[in-house]
Amino acid sequence: MESLINFVENEFVPKKDFPEFSSGDTITVYYEIKEGEKTRTQFFKGVVIQRRGTGATETFTIRKMSGTVGVERIFPINMPALQKIEVNKKGKVRRARIFYFRGLTGKKARIKEVRS
Repeated sequence: MESLINFVENEFVPKKDFPEFSSGDTITVYYEIKEGEKTRTQFFKGVVIQRRGTGATETFTIRKMSGTVGVERIFPINMPALQKIEVNKKGKVRRARIFYFRGLTGKKARIKEVRS
């Protein structure tokens, strides 16, 4: 059964070329929004909190601060509306899921940048 699922994912799910990113990285996601008959591109820039799943069901969560309110958004990797992903900063974190980041404010909420 698992091989059948893998076969369908490999054959019918279109693969997009996105750069490598992991939790702690600051990325900008450009995605298409349809409003009535018009379409426009909107971006969401924030820190990757987690990546979960594999293959066609993989998702990633981004968190940004909008004023004093934290906003999180979950994006599936294979979402047709995703246009491109830009990696702005590579962050150095020691965990795969940085949920502790939600409770940090001010200077404590900074993530050390990895220069490459």
